[in-house]
Amino acid sequence: MLRGSDGRIRGPIRGPSPARGPKQAGTMAAIVAASATFSVFLLGALIAGWVIYFGAGPDARSGEATVVTVPSGAGVAAIAARLKTAGVIRSTDLFKASAALTGAATRLRAGEYEVPSGASVKDVLALLTDGRVVRHFVTIPEGWSSAQAVDILMKEEVLTGTVEVPEEGSLWPETYEVMRGETRASVIARMQRAQSEGLAELWARRGPTSVVATPEEAVILASIVEKETGIGAERPQVAAVFSNRIRQGMRLESDPTIIYGITRGRPLGRGIRQSELITDTGYNTYLIDGLPPTPIANPGREAIAAVLNPPRSEYLFFVADGTGGHVFARTYEEHRFNVARWREIERRKAGLPPGPTPVAPATLPGDRATMAPQEAPLPGGQAVITMQAPGTLTPRAPTPAPAAQ
Repeated sequence: MLRGSDGRIRGPIRGPSPARGPKQAGTMAAIVAASATFSVFLLGALIAGWVIYFGAGPDARSGEATVVTVPSGAGVAAIAARLKTAGVIRSTDLFKASAALTGAATRLRAGEYEVPSGASVKDVLALLTDGRVVRHFVTIPEGWSSAQAVDILMKEEVLTGTVEVPEEGSLWPETYEVMRGETRASVIARMQRAQSEGLAELWARRGPTSVVATPEEAVILASIVEKETGIGAERPQVAAVFSNRIRQGMRLESDPTIIYGITRGRPLGRGIRQSELITDTGYNTYLIDGLPPTPIANPGREAIAAVLNPPRSEYLFFVADGTGGHVFARTYEEHRFNVARWREIERRKAGLPPGPTPVAPATLPGDRATMAPQEAPLPGGQAVITMQAPGTLTPRAPTPAPAAQ
């Protein structure tokens, strides 16, 4: 330390800083150049990333959408690899980085996606996070058997696995949305849950005109109604006819029950033969009292509702009217007249000469048991089946049907 003439302490006297050497100047220039280069590189990378993120994908010129399936449980890296392989994205790293930066990485959903041609990374991420999967639908028509329902599922190529034919009447006819890779067994389970829920809902609204004692009986009778008519407006009247016949101890005498006893739910592909009218299959309601042991198809909501709330009527018979519908009758005389008209329609369709002119019911003979179903075969040996008169059977209480398992 130095003390000045005034007695104050002075700091050390420093000389001028030495000049930097050539080596130090070169290092500084290199740092500046590297920083500039990195900045340019970073700017270029950002621009490139922006272009790729927002710009069109590599298949922009194809003009066709690309279908990509994202498996359940797949991570971002696996999804990026699938997209790259499919030609949807250019860079897996950029896709993963974009997913991480936008928060989409934890929101990507499994499923089958149809990626539009030229979709950007931004578009692809939006597609996968919104879950806009390709939609597939399977329809089980009303009145189809469980075997036919399984046939439909087995033909649907987006589904996987095999499945046993479920119990008849246990499926709910409806259109179901399915995903690629979903098992057929899971679709059947959904149909059965829907049937259980729908039946419970309808059973709770059962009316006083219903003749069924259990939900299982309702499904059995509804399946017969469903197979008898394809016209929705006719279901209540058909249900009323069968309900009236059950009340009076008459057999149901439904043609579809004969067919089901023969084919167990497969199409017969021909008319019913005379010999089959008297074949006891356990389902032939021309021979058994009451309901068959199980449903003969899977009835829909309207058929079940009709059975649980049939309208009050006096109808006991119906026969085809030649136009796809049916004509109903209160008495056997009326029914015989309607059957005669239907036979004449069938003769004309077959190109046969006209038969006897149908006689008005009021002039028909009083013997109501003269017309058995097998008396009038059509060409080819197929029988014209008509409901018999009450007098041909001894009225008895219908045998309760066992509950469907």
